[in-house]
Amino acid sequence: MDSPLSADVAAARDAGLTRVAASVTLDELAAVDAEVLGKKGSLVVLKTRLGSLGTVDEKKAAGQALHAATQAVTEALTVRREELRRAARAAQLEAERLDLTEELVGPRRGHAHLVTQAWHRLEDVFIGLGFQIAEGPEVETDFYNFEALNMPRSHPARSGFDTLFTDYHGPLAEEGTVLLRTHTSPVQIRVMQTIEPPIYMVMPGRVFRRDTPDATHMPVFHQIEGLVIDRGITMAHLAGTIDAFTKAFFGGAFTSRLRPNYFPFTEPSAEFDIQRPDGSWIELGGCGMVHPNVLRAGGLDPEEWSGFAFGFGIDRMARERHGIDDIRDMYSNDIRFIEQF
Repeated sequence: MDSPLSADVAAARDAGLTRVAASVTLDELAAVDAEVLGKKGSLVVLKTRLGSLGTVDEKKAAGQALHAATQAVTEALTVRREELRRAARAAQLEAERLDLTEELVGPRRGHAHLVTQAWHRLEDVFIGLGFQIAEGPEVETDFYNFEALNMPRSHPARSGFDTLFTDYHGPLAEEGTVLLRTHTSPVQIRVMQTIEPPIYMVMPGRVFRRDTPDATHMPVFHQIEGLVIDRGITMAHLAGTIDAFTKAFFGGAFTSRLRPNYFPFTEPSAEFDIQRPDGSWIELGGCGMVHPNVLRAGGLDPEEWSGFAFGFGIDRMARERHGIDDIRDMYSNDIRFIEQF
């Protein structure tokens, strides 16, 4: 037969559970917690009556009832507290919600430039292949643009005939060592110096060279380069990446191939071509395994890490994709040409 204490425990438990269910704010729930389970709470006060019970069995039964009641109210408090927290968070988010939908008033005018379209599409393709995007400054130092990329001072690109040097005079660099970057490869060095491997990055950007404009060259153009640094990277990974990119960007009917070549920042090095569905081949860019000297310049141990790099012109990609004969047409601002894309 249950003791009067057991009946009081059941009543206190039921009252506590009812109040927990009825609480609509976290403050109300905290008050219930204190009044039921606190130092002077209804269930805690009942423990003081255990000593007044006559037999050991009565004390045991009442003690078990108190424990079960305390556990039931505690669990109910935990569940209700989480429900109220979620509800409060949802109310806060709804109150702070902003409608950022852009509304275009009137007819839409203009669109992204042909090269910008190619740039964005290339980024989307490489992100889909698991790469991240990195950027760097367009005004670089001789170290990042040449020295760190294993290009000796005798290299023709380091002369004023090919490179646009600035007349910067200051504490950050010596005179004649600041230039407009000739490729986006300096970003690779900056990435290696700041990010721990493994590295899977592409670096799109604008570059500058002292070129005379013609059908295939401009003094200001755009490149995208890729860099992979990890353990156990081989030329097979490079070839597979190039082929996967070719099919993702141009379509499944296109294939790629590598031809041996020389670049000071990769060893071995290769040119990569793509084959059109009609069987003809076109050169797209250069690639190869990152030279050990370049890894060292980036602060990496070539005995532990290996990698590959590749690069090509975004303008050329747009030109080949759309069959444009003269690259200068893309920058003529002739509305008859621009409207086609």
